[in-house]
Amino acid sequence: MDQVKWGIIGCGDVTEVKSGPAFNKVPNSSLVAVMRRDAAKAADYAQRHNVPTWYDDADALINDPNVNAVYVATPPDTHAEYAIRAMRAGKPVYVEKPMARNAAECEAMNQVSRETGVPLLVAFYRRALPYFLKIKELVDQEVIGDIRYVRVQLNWQPYAEEVGENPKPRWRVDPEISGGGHFHDLASHQFDFLEYVLGPIKIATGIARNQAGLYQADDIVMANFEFESGAVGVGSWCYTVNKEQRIDQTEFIGSKGKISFSFFEAYFIKVETAEGTVNYAIPFPEHVQQPLIELIVQELRGEGKSPSTGETGARANAILDQITAR
Repeated sequence: MDQVKWGIIGCGDVTEVKSGPAFNKVPNSSLVAVMRRDAAKAADYAQRHNVPTWYDDADALINDPNVNAVYVATPPDTHAEYAIRAMRAGKPVYVEKPMARNAAECEAMNQVSRETGVPLLVAFYRRALPYFLKIKELVDQEVIGDIRYVRVQLNWQPYAEEVGENPKPRWRVDPEISGGGHFHDLASHQFDFLEYVLGPIKIATGIARNQAGLYQADDIVMANFEFESGAVGVGSWCYTVNKEQRIDQTEFIGSKGKISFSFFEAYFIKVETAEGTVNYAIPFPEHVQQPLIELIVQELRGEGKSPSTGETGARANAILDQITAR
């Protein structure tokens, strides 16, 4: 593939800054078509982002001869459907995270990729961001020695539209659409990165409950997990605290020290050892998916390898399923 010509299925909020503009900024890549079921919104997106073609039908985009790779950026309930259609049409797929609603849907997608030989890549972009690559480098260099255990804590207050007398429906907290709640959406990033740095998780258990009754999905999750390396982990996720209790912190505790960092809200890494404390500040780029998209384009051109594939992406869903007993 000489020039990777992308079509986006589902040009919603995630594509406005995080991903969409990056397709035109990566060498040998361009965004040539977008699709959204709402024709007016598809046309508006195309006009604002200088995309030459727009559709309100996914099959029309998939079958566009000018499109040779497809980015599926819809909610998770249609990831498998659109990805499988595109792969059967012979077009590589880059799909948003979480890869699907559950591990079974992920396996169906991977099975088609194996059958057709068409690449399937997943938007776990932290595998390519400099901030997270620095954390991996510190672990690989054994700056804090052997990893003994991991502690993950994420507390967020409810989104404004989830509270009040007439809360608005949000697809992220509708299990039929998202597969779960905010845990399913955000912890997928966390577990994918944890495995990227520390290796496979061999067992994960947990408790998932809905305490506040704001929506159908779970709003609090507690988990224990163990890596094949022997390191163990504990995590807590609560989405119904007040803003004073908001926290996003993960710790890697090793035999010689500790690394503390944030997954979503800060750009600082703190390393504590017997030699003292070292802080790193590594901001995210403007388009956070651009570094991964560049690696994906290189893979599709036969020049490199993406660190995030359908096989690695499915692992996060399997872990989420284990923890929430789905």
